[in-house]
Amino acid sequence: MEQYFMYVLRLVVASICGVVIGWERTNRAKEAGLRTHCIVACASCLMMLVSIYGFLNIPNITNRDPARIAAQIVSGIGFLGAGMVFVKHQTISGLTTAAGIWATAGIGMAIGCGMYVIGISGTILILLAQTLLHFRMPFAEKPKSKILTVKNIENADMIKEKFKENKIVVFDTNIVKKNGVFTYVFYIEIPAKINEEEFLRSIPYDCALKSEL
Repeated sequence: MEQYFMYVLRLVVASICGVVIGWERTNRAKEAGLRTHCIVACASCLMMLVSIYGFLNIPNITNRDPARIAAQIVSGIGFLGAGMVFVKHQTISGLTTAAGIWATAGIGMAIGCGMYVIGISGTILILLAQTLLHFRMPFAEKPKSKILTVKNIENADMIKEKFKENKIVVFDTNIVKKNGVFTYVFYIEIPAKINEEEFLRSIPYDCALKSEL
């Protein structure tokens, strides 16, 4: 019974570590939250327990390979992570969540092996990386994906010049006609240093800028 208590303890600790990482993702309204990370950590731990201890009582087995199931966890979790990565208008989203799922599986595996210190330390480091690195850092600021809508453009070349002057990258353009009014929709990437309000004021048309969801 003492041995089984140890197994259950590892499952519980792995699940808690998964919940901690999932809590941060849930607060940022990401695709994978508490339940997903908890299940990944718990399942990875369970598979490691089966891999290490599941065949000890079977006689005449001398060539056990505890690493076999562990290797399948590492490759198999990639399918789950790949389902969280989306490409829209040539921009990629979901990479951090996918990487977090992959790392959570590693934490579950570590705790399944009885490496509590390593697993809990990994949880803390991943949580710090996902929280602290979200703060604005001048040296690490990346361009922002935005949607610019402009009504009744009379001079398209002028708009292109504004994009060029501000080093704005245009990924896609759509034209929508409603009630006789043409609205141009630009999917753009704006450098972090650009003042969005000043940029909008520089365009002599009815325009609006919003974040791409």
